[in-house]
Amino acid sequence: MTIQQVLLLLLFWMWLLHPCHTEMLFRRTPDLRPRSFGGRVSGNDGKTIHRQKRGWMWNQFFLLEEYTGSDYQYVGKLHSDQDKGDGSLKYILSGDGAGTLFIIDEKTGDIHATRRIDREEKAFYTLRAQAINRRTLRPVEPESEFVIKIHDINDNEPTFPEEIYTASVPEMSIVGTSVVQVTATDADDPSYGNSARIIYSILQGQPYFSVEPETGIIRTALPNMNRENREQYQVVIQAKDMGGQMGGLSGTTTVNITLTDVNDNPPRFPQSTIHLRIPESSPVGTAIGSVKATDADTGKNAEVEYRIIDGDGTDMFDIVTQKDTQEGIITVRKPLDYETRRLYTLKVEAENTHVDPRFYYLGPFKDTTIVKISVEDVDEPPIFSRSSYLFEVHEDIELGTIIGTVMARDPDSASSPIRFSLDRHTDLDRIFNIHSGNGSIYTSKPLDREISQWHNLSVIAAEINNPKDATRVPVYVRILDVNDNAPQFAVFYDTFVCENARAGQLIQTISAVDKDDPLGGQKFFFSLAAVNPNFTVQDNEDNTARILTRRNGFSRHEISTYLLPVVISDNDYPIQSSTGTLTIRVCACDSRGNMQSCNAEALLLPAGLSTGALVAILLCIIILLVIVVLFAALKRQRKKEPLILSKEDIRDNIVSYNDEGGGEEDTQAFDIGTLRNPAAIEDKKLRRDIIPETLFIPRRTPSAPDNTDVRDFINQRLKEHDTDPSAPPYDSLATYAYEGNDSIAESLSSLESATTEGDQNYDYLREWGPRFNKLAEMYGGGESDKDTS
Repeated sequence: MTIQQVLLLLLFWMWLLHPCHTEMLFRRTPDLRPRSFGGRVSGNDGKTIHRQKRGWMWNQFFLLEEYTGSDYQYVGKLHSDQDKGDGSLKYILSGDGAGTLFIIDEKTGDIHATRRIDREEKAFYTLRAQAINRRTLRPVEPESEFVIKIHDINDNEPTFPEEIYTASVPEMSIVGTSVVQVTATDADDPSYGNSARIIYSILQGQPYFSVEPETGIIRTALPNMNRENREQYQVVIQAKDMGGQMGGLSGTTTVNITLTDVNDNPPRFPQSTIHLRIPESSPVGTAIGSVKATDADTGKNAEVEYRIIDGDGTDMFDIVTQKDTQEGIITVRKPLDYETRRLYTLKVEAENTHVDPRFYYLGPFKDTTIVKISVEDVDEPPIFSRSSYLFEVHEDIELGTIIGTVMARDPDSASSPIRFSLDRHTDLDRIFNIHSGNGSIYTSKPLDREISQWHNLSVIAAEINNPKDATRVPVYVRILDVNDNAPQFAVFYDTFVCENARAGQLIQTISAVDKDDPLGGQKFFFSLAAVNPNFTVQDNEDNTARILTRRNGFSRHEISTYLLPVVISDNDYPIQSSTGTLTIRVCACDSRGNMQSCNAEALLLPAGLSTGALVAILLCIIILLVIVVLFAALKRQRKKEPLILSKEDIRDNIVSYNDEGGGEEDTQAFDIGTLRNPAAIEDKKLRRDIIPETLFIPRRTPSAPDNTDVRDFINQRLKEHDTDPSAPPYDSLATYAYEGNDSIAESLSSLESATTEGDQNYDYLREWGPRFNKLAEMYGGGESDKDTS
């Protein structure tokens, strides 16, 4: 027999025990009220209202959910005592699901459910019933309500809101420590039967965890569960209804439980002894190596603090905890020396910083190890006896004097010889030198404190066998003062005396300076080099002196300037002195002694003409001169139109008058008689037709003899210009005509006349026509004259 069949038999048995749940007959309700109420009620209008008695009594109907039969499920029967069984009454049903979910037989009053009902969707239905006369359709009974309540069956299994839960619990927890609570829900009716009564049990996770059946609280079941052994657990919880009895429905969920860490493990060094090495040349702060203690815990429970607690190197080394790696970094605290000590032993302790008092019994939460550090030998540079040297020397010492000695040694056991030298970048003037063997520093040039009071040198010590291994040390040389400078005037004094000055009048206060710096301070004495009838010096005994007049009245006309030698000396040893000369001018002053004029020439100026007026007049003269120069420059820059507009015009040194001439008929352009009478040029006659560009004064030269040939005259003048270095090049030639290109006469220029080797025949000029007759007579006649002469 299946579980479903057993369930149906159980429901059927319950139905037999409660027949009223399935059918209710409507019967007459007895009148139990007192007679005093009667059957009438008086209304407000005084009329008597007859109350009609109810013909049936209502109760609830019950219906099982999830009906699986093939026929309609019978709910119950409605019956009125007015029903005679003759079919005259008709039953009507209305309300929730009437006509669809619930139907009624209008003749018999039987109610049926047309389909399977789920209580979890709706637990009860409210309907109304009425019996009416079939023929008149009038109700024979008033309409009344009744309820059909759905009886629950166990058709829903418990469910958890989460498929997988995540929880954690500290390791080493005691038995019964609460981990997490899981809760399942059941959609069945908790008020009817055990369908919704849930019991929890554990299917997986024993023996480590347990669950409370009623509450679903998961608790630890084993003591001292160690995270370091196992960290993750998976527990399966079952929730079963019907109180966990057989036949109940169930659901499961998974709970992932993690053991969280607690500080239950002390740190441990993996080695009892650790060996480290470091060169002796390592500077302070150098990391030698690291030590690390392991801790099975995690997070802050594994944090470790390292310290040096014992050993012979506690003052030579430090240890620092590296937080991110949890290592102890050992560093150099003081300089190491292989020759002094070669091995150090340290005792290092590692201790947890966060200790849980609950686990003190598992301690102590610390561990120790021995660290041995070996110092390795290296070839070290020389070491000076001091970190710096200070030497003091007077500035007047002789050349080659030793001012001090530096000392250095080789710290290595080999003790190599050392060579000393000066860094010339610190002694560019090569004032000092050093003995390479013993480190003695001596002077090679004179010292002068007034030029440089301090010299900062750098001495280098290097091993002879290994020059690259060198050490430097600063050497400070202080130059001590010697009184080797004479005092001088502090400033240049512009001293004057008024013409109306009286004897004993102060005209100047003087002071002095000295480059030396004596220990007792500066003290100067002032006096005159010789007795002076005009002025005297009075020492104020405070390194100043006053210049006073010794007579009344001074005249610029007689003496405009006086020279007064003043002797200045100091009080140091040896005494130094110098003579300074004051230049005293004689000036005109007003009644208050204010200087007005110191020049003797000022007396020659008109009394009413002031200096400002003189300056104004001078400015006016300068402006006029500038205007004249500008006007002349503009005149000279006036350009004229060139005679030949050709790109190959090379007449840069030719004076052009822009005149082609009018031939032999033009007597105004040029007087040919000048060529025959050279003396006529001495009359300085100018051309009358045009204005020449520049005007030069002709030089007087010896005149040629009368009746000289034109050729000889031109050659003579050409030689004069060629040999005269003062003659400007543009005066060497004057162009009087231009005939153009392709002329059969070619050019008439005499540029090449100086190079002509033989005489020329000018008879062909007569063949050129009447325009050249005059020229033919001139040259032809010349030849005739020369021949006859």
